[in-house]
Amino acid sequence: MKVLDPRRFGLVCAAAAVVAGLTVAGCAETLEGTATPNAAELSSYKTEAAASSAAATSSRRAAAQAQAISENCAQFPTTSGLGVKAYNDFVDAHDSNAPDYAAKRDAASTTLEDAATKVETGVTAAAGALPDDLAAKFSEYVTGARALAAETRRMTYTAQVGPLNDASKRVNDARNAVRETCPKR
Repeated sequence: MKVLDPRRFGLVCAAAAVVAGLTVAGCAETLEGTATPNAAELSSYKTEAAASSAAATSSRRAAAQAQAISENCAQFPTTSGLGVKAYNDFVDAHDSNAPDYAAKRDAASTTLEDAATKVETGVTAAAGALPDDLAAKFSEYVTGARALAAETRRMTYTAQVGPLNDASKRVNDARNAVRETCPKR
């Protein structure tokens, strides 16, 4: 009894498969005409695709907004709080005619400027992701902090305190407006 050679057997099987495939392909008919999609199904598909795309865009926008709110609101109390502390230290030094009055005045104005810049940088980095009302409140704080820094810088023992007090009220109001608008932690 002879054993089959596996190589020859495999070659015979492959050849038989090719011949069978060519026979089936040769027997097929060619259909004439132009392929067209089912109009109702195409319309339905386009509607579903547009809705899916809109939902994905809306979801991305909502996620970007949530992140921008979180990042800006999280850093705001600390950033603006540094300005408040430095300003209060200056007012205490002013009221008590302290020898380090000028140093505290300069530190307060610098800290207020730095706080304004940091808040402004955060709003800019959010690139429009913040809700308009919150972005406007952050901007009002930035303007108010810079105005208070300028008034603080101008203060001397003989200067009128009215403009300083007005600027201080403006920045406090702006700071409170941001804190009230930001989500509670």
